[in-house]
Amino acid sequence: MATTTHFPPIRLTQVELAHRWTISPRTLERWRWLHQGPRYLKIGGRVVYRLEDIEAFEANQLRGEP
Repeated sequence: MATTTHFPPIRLTQVELAHRWTISPRTLERWRWLHQGPRYLKIGGRVVYRLEDIEAFEANQLRGEP
């Protein structure tokens, strides 16, 4: 019987995402207020970003020739 390992979805906090992009956490707060930036979840008053939404946002930011 094969066992499969299920990993929980990867979610980053505002501080972790700010660190990933080397921006201020306040920038992410402002983007949310302006309805910009990546999609996010608000769970129990805590904001988290799903990795797939972060990567989709990053892909949309590509500029220049392929």
